[in-house]
Amino acid sequence: MTSIDRTKPVMVTGATGYVAGRLVEKLLNEGLTVHAAVRNPDDKEKLKYLDTIAAKSKGTIKYFKADLLTPGSYNQAMKGCELVYHTASPFTVSVKDPQKDLVDPALKGTRNVLESVNDTTEVKRVVLTSSCVSIFGDTKDILSYPGKIATEDNWNTSSSLKHQPYGYSKVLAEKEAWKINRSQNRWDMVVINPSLVIGPGINPNGTSESFSIIKMLGDGSLKSGAPGFDFGLVDVRDVALAHYNAGFIPEANGRNIIAADHRTMLQLAETLSNKFGNKYKFPNKSVPKFMVWLMASTVGMKRKFISRNIPYPWVFDNSKSIQELGINYRSVDDSVVEFFQQIVDSGSIK
Repeated sequence: MTSIDRTKPVMVTGATGYVAGRLVEKLLNEGLTVHAAVRNPDDKEKLKYLDTIAAKSKGTIKYFKADLLTPGSYNQAMKGCELVYHTASPFTVSVKDPQKDLVDPALKGTRNVLESVNDTTEVKRVVLTSSCVSIFGDTKDILSYPGKIATEDNWNTSSSLKHQPYGYSKVLAEKEAWKINRSQNRWDMVVINPSLVIGPGINPNGTSESFSIIKMLGDGSLKSGAPGFDFGLVDVRDVALAHYNAGFIPEANGRNIIAADHRTMLQLAETLSNKFGNKYKFPNKSVPKFMVWLMASTVGMKRKFISRNIPYPWVFDNSKSIQELGINYRSVDDSVVEFFQQIVDSGSIK
């Protein structure tokens, strides 16, 4: 069991990110001092959302320049910290070079951050942001798991550089983190494995893949129909709370699936249509799997991805997060409505 001194600063990597933004907000509102590690501390435009929160909070934020691919660049930000949150990692599915764009930042970045942890004697706990895609790569994988349900005991073995490279990058990064953690006995580690994160972020112009998926539901991209993908979903504020509690609950441990519920794309579209009416071009029917298959290359999807993810449901066990991290999940329907409203308000959808 690890008890963290709340008078000491807490470090967050990738502090301007979607999940990290809500985590920093929670830390500041709890009166903590946050060491925010960012690529460019002089980018006032990017930091203004955190600055606004800090100005209204009981806490303090300090910015430090750091880069995932630069060894030792987190040492300064980590000084005096007993708790480190490593949230920084790219989330995108549109990449030209999976090794360079996904695997290297995830794997080398995790290694660099944790080597700094090893160099910083004050650190007692690391909370690592991983993903449910390190638990399974395609929804069809779940059919081969005991009880046909995804749990923290499962690992994604189906992803590779050529198939689902994002999932592959998360598996490599998380396994590397556990390897480094187990090679010493000074600091412990808690891993957060969220499903697809939705809900309003502190920055209305976020660049997470989540924004692209929800925006697609209303901008006409799917007006001919929604493909039958099923998603595990969770509100960004619940993910932030899971991180916070993973840092400060002494008994927190191991991997933790953070997911509230699952929905198909059509179900999400129906929820939005019920709220927003016909003002936006929400799909009102499903596209048969064979049609998605035929259209695969024109929409940038691979047929193997389609065959292994439609129409398989996203079945998971989130009981550990409820019982051990105290998460009382928000309704995903409320979250997607709030998220879409934020996207509309930002001007991203006309």
